[in-house]
Amino acid sequence: MSMTGDEILDQIEILFPNAECELKHETPFQLLVAVVLSAQTTDASVNRITPNLFAKWPDAPRLMNADLKEVEAVIQSIGLYRSKAKNIIALSKEIVERFNGEVPFSYEDLQSLPGVGRKTANVVRSVAFKEPSFAVDTHVERVSKRLGLAKVDDDPLKVEQKLCRKISRDRWNQGHHDLIFFGRYFCTARKPRCEECPFASFCKKDKLEAYQKELKEKKKAAKEQEAKK
Repeated sequence: MSMTGDEILDQIEILFPNAECELKHETPFQLLVAVVLSAQTTDASVNRITPNLFAKWPDAPRLMNADLKEVEAVIQSIGLYRSKAKNIIALSKEIVERFNGEVPFSYEDLQSLPGVGRKTANVVRSVAFKEPSFAVDTHVERVSKRLGLAKVDDDPLKVEQKLCRKISRDRWNQGHHDLIFFGRYFCTARKPRCEECPFASFCKKDKLEAYQKELKEKKKAAKEQEAKK
């Protein structure tokens, strides 16, 4: 028997009553930079570099004038550090020149900044501005599909739309953190704690893994076909 989205959050909040944003920041600008840096990188890895980064360049006016090589040197322990260094300097310049030094609020303005996609915009709107938003990262996507809140073949935008329909609007911001904590510390990608899980009776983990395996095989076959041409 399945549960509603709100019932699922109720159960997760028993397991994780203090789920919150784990990226260290003091301002909306620092949060934005941290989220951009977190792409394909763990929050823990980002938190190891941001204290030094923000000590040197705490705001947009200072970071926009930073030397690219110096920024790269500070963040080089994370993946894609060269492109990320360019993006955080460039977005700082845009914030100063287009938005008077203040991080913009709207989806359109946020996503116009270098390195900022919908997920990053949602996190900033939710955490910095307390605007009801539901960011979908890898943990949220995996958990949503395993628990039947989304279909196994839904893309991140479709997952976001379904979560917003199935979960009460006043729970979107906290729900994002709940699903992340559940995915990061309980329903992990490789070794989920299925035996202890309150959702085991209706979990679609096997269906999701079968779909992902089939998708991987199709991509491999297509690549092999391309190589033969």
